Amino acid sequence: LCSILHFGTWHPLIARLEGRSSLKTLEPCLFAEEGYPIYGDVVEFHGAEGTGKTEMLYHLIARCILPKSRGGLEVSIVFIDTDFHFDMLRLVTLLEYRLSSQGTEATMKCYLERFFLMNCHSSSQLLLSLYSLESMFLSHPSLSLLIVDSMSAFYWIDRANGGENPSLQEANLKKCVQVLQKLVKDHHLVLFATTQSLMQKSSNFVESSEKTECDAGSDYRPFLCKAWRQLVTHRIFFSRHPHPDDTQGFLLTTCHIQNDCAVKRSFCITEQGIQF
Repeated sequence: LCSILHFGTWHPLIARLEGRSSLKTLEPCLFAEEGYPIYGDVVEFHGAEGTGKTEMLYHLIARCILPKSRGGLEVSIVFIDTDFHFDMLRLVTLLEYRLSSQGTEATMKCYLERFFLMNCHSSSQLLLSLYSLESMFLSHPSLSLLIVDSMSAFYWIDRANGGENPSLQEANLKKCVQVLQKLVKDHHLVLFATTQSLMQKSSNFVESSEKTECDAGSDYRPFLCKAWRQLVTHRIFFSRHPHPDDTQGFLLTTCHIQNDCAVKRSFCITEQGIQF
């Protein structure tokens, strides 16, 4: 169905005794108000291509899989790559910078044992892959974070395959959302997922029932199914933001969907990774 890349082995009995670690210090700069995600949160990274979404995911992965002695959280991650943007060399480079060149090949392999990579080529394969994760999370409770990059990868393909019927166009995505909701709830996970800005907001577009102050201040037009929009608890908008010295910078706007709280922060991408 899909490929799962992982360097380590599982110890189910020990894993069941571990429990999930807190993500309180994952990255406070990403969140408004409470400053960190809690289990059950679904965080959407939304923006055009080249606005830093995938680079921010590398930042979070490194933070998770490194040991606490190196400023990490020592938690495991499942990363589902549907856009085929994931670059293992980039992740390893970031880990090396954080280790200050003191990490050996053996220690690097140990840290990467906490990282599971899956590749999906279609929405049908994504759905089957999500179903397969149930047993994986049961046998490995140290898995605390699920990442999907991206949820919108198959949007145009599914629309074409669904013909003129909107229900058929969204059928696979709706099923994926149902499985994701169950995984997040049953296994107390945090889900991060990216979506691309595929639509331009038209002048007559109005969706007052779902629009927030965050959405109103951005060029955001929802296009994925309603079930997905209802699942999201935090939406983070990514955009380019030139610095005064004309160097390329980026801007993120974090919106807490339930209380309409928002915060803006700028960041840049260097060889060493994300810098706020």
